[in-house]
Amino acid sequence: VWQEGNWFVAQCLEIDIASQGETETEALANLEEALSLHFEPPVATIIPQIKTLQVEIGAA
Repeated sequence: VWQEGNWFVAQCLEIDIASQGETETEALANLEEALSLHFEPPVATIIPQIKTLQVEIGAA
């Protein structure tokens, strides 16, 4: 954790994730949230239902 101007920066070097806050405590809490979101399991995407149709076209 280090200070840059009015902000504190917290970084996890092993994973290269950083966050910031107005206080050291806030920067660490924000880093904890960022790490939690990084390791959160992905949300499954909804696969669209595909409907197959047979179409006959007559000669004009």
